[in-house]
Amino acid sequence: MVEPMKTLKRASLAGLMLSFVAVTAQSTPALQTALFAGGCFWTMEHGMEVIPGVTNVVSGFSGGRELNPTYEQVSSETTGHYETVQVTYDPARISYAQLVQRYFRLTDPTQADGQACDRGPSYRPAIFVTPAQRAAAMAAKTQVGAQLRRPIATAILPAGQFWPAEAYHQDFARRNVARYTAYRIGCGRDGRLATLWGPGRG
Repeated sequence: MVEPMKTLKRASLAGLMLSFVAVTAQSTPALQTALFAGGCFWTMEHGMEVIPGVTNVVSGFSGGRELNPTYEQVSSETTGHYETVQVTYDPARISYAQLVQRYFRLTDPTQADGQACDRGPSYRPAIFVTPAQRAAAMAAKTQVGAQLRRPIATAILPAGQFWPAEAYHQDFARRNVARYTAYRIGCGRDGRLATLWGPGRG
């Protein structure tokens, strides 16, 4: 009777372990993505990638007509694309609503024609949403409008195809520190964000 009992205990233990693994897998949310446009994608990538819970940020384009557009095409302001970042995040560490709040504070949501010195359709602020994300984005926009007490220019648009930009644009701020720093100082974005949100933003 000893060996059958041991076998039964082992089988029961194995079954419990498999059940635990299955429940754990089901209860752990998968990584999710969000699309944000907020002016120069170098700056958006630089700001979003340090947010706790964000696992990856890719610079690219969204919202336009051309398939697989190049930076040269988009910067001509003829394709309708926005410079956009695709943010991958862990919803167990940061919710989509919290991520949208962090996004707003990296931008000037009152500037309709771009961000800081970067002007033109491709630099306009926008949040590209799935149907599940729309309510949270709209609520955040309303809250920001009430806080700033002025019209909010940030568009909330249906999420479509995201096209990654060329490799030299990825991680630009980290790989080109001197050039990015000079651009950022010259553009005046930090000063505007400090005036709007307080020091240390962006």
